[in-house]
Amino acid sequence: MKPSSSPSDGLLRGLSGTPDVDAELDDGRLLQALLDVEAALARAGADAGLLPVPAAEEIAGRCHAERYDAAAIGAAAETAGNPVVPLVRELTAAVAEPARPWVHYGATSQDVLDSALSLVVARAAGPLLRHVDAAADAAAGLARTHRDTLMVARTLGQQAAPTTFGLKAAGWLLGLVEARTRLERVRAALPAQLGGAVGTLAAYGSAGPAVVERFAARLGLAAGPLPWHTRRQPVLDLTAALGGLLVATGKVALDVGLLAQTEIGEVVEGGAGRGGSSAMPHKRNPVDSVLVTAAARRGPGLVGTLFAAAGHEHERATGSWHAEWEPLLDLVHLAGGAAARTARMLAGLHVHPHRMRANLDATGGLLLAEAVAARLAPALGRAAAHDLVRRAASRPPFRAALLADPEIRAHLSERDIDGALDPVAWLGSAGQLVDRALDRHAGGAA
Repeated sequence: MKPSSSPSDGLLRGLSGTPDVDAELDDGRLLQALLDVEAALARAGADAGLLPVPAAEEIAGRCHAERYDAAAIGAAAETAGNPVVPLVRELTAAVAEPARPWVHYGATSQDVLDSALSLVVARAAGPLLRHVDAAADAAAGLARTHRDTLMVARTLGQQAAPTTFGLKAAGWLLGLVEARTRLERVRAALPAQLGGAVGTLAAYGSAGPAVVERFAARLGLAAGPLPWHTRRQPVLDLTAALGGLLVATGKVALDVGLLAQTEIGEVVEGGAGRGGSSAMPHKRNPVDSVLVTAAARRGPGLVGTLFAAAGHEHERATGSWHAEWEPLLDLVHLAGGAAARTARMLAGLHVHPHRMRANLDATGGLLLAEAVAARLAPALGRAAAHDLVRRAASRPPFRAALLADPEIRAHLSERDIDGALDPVAWLGSAGQLVDRALDRHAGGAA
């Protein structure tokens, strides 16, 4: 039997992630990130004149993940409560004797793990954001193509009034663009963490701030004004951005799943061979919609865990810090999978304008009751017009009831009524709103 070789090869995990994002989250990449932090730490100390340059280069030369056994380090982590302690032990043993006193100099385990997680997330955000871009491009294509395609807008689960599929797709587009903007902003601000044992940078003396600047620069991360070991706003900002992306993709998936219902039939997911049932040969299930919705449902629990864990006591938390690691990586995993599936779902979506129009016409014009009332309101007042139209709506067919009502006919001609019952005339600014969303997308996130 072929062994599992990637985070997306498992029986279940592959249903929620995507290989290129998950590849940045596996144990090997996390181990390399931890070692990258140790290398940057040594070189930053040497930059500040606190470490011998040969010792720093010796340490950095041993910071390659393939030299170490991630599984063994993980097993040893239970004794210390984190994987940095056994890793530092292994790294110290691996370097030449003169460099050993300088391994992990001035740092504590949290410095290394927090900085490594920032690195992992920054690296995973590359492919993740590419998937978001692809999803946004696909949504923009739908909005542009179907700018004026009539369909039913539904509120509280019921048919409400005319809209366009272009405007619905534009809403998806803007949600994705806004989520991407937040995530990119957070990614650019991901900070390195360096504070030493209690956040005073005591081992570096007055050179502490300079070491932090060089350390962050070598990692390509931001340097905060203070250590953030118990001030978890960077984690909360990232959590909120990832959670927001899951909501944006979940919105698309929920709409697509509802529009694909047999009785609605306004869209169908693409993809040959996808969506089969083990029991019912005729079924073609909206699989991407289902899986993205599942990811979006899991997001709030992880977000809640990370926000609940954000209160850290004194200068090192007793458990709250430890509670962050896996939920944070799980959020990145879910966001990557949701973004990739949303891109595929929208790129392959089959849209059926004829079904949209048939559903729009199914109530015999009742969807335009608001438009009729608006034409009556100048003469009768809003409340009286609303009541008259509601009375006519209770006696279908609607057009005939309007024409037969003497109070309505006293103010509206047959031509007026037919004009009010034209759905194209009751789209308001839908087309302009689509154009605004497309312009925003084309111009880049503001």
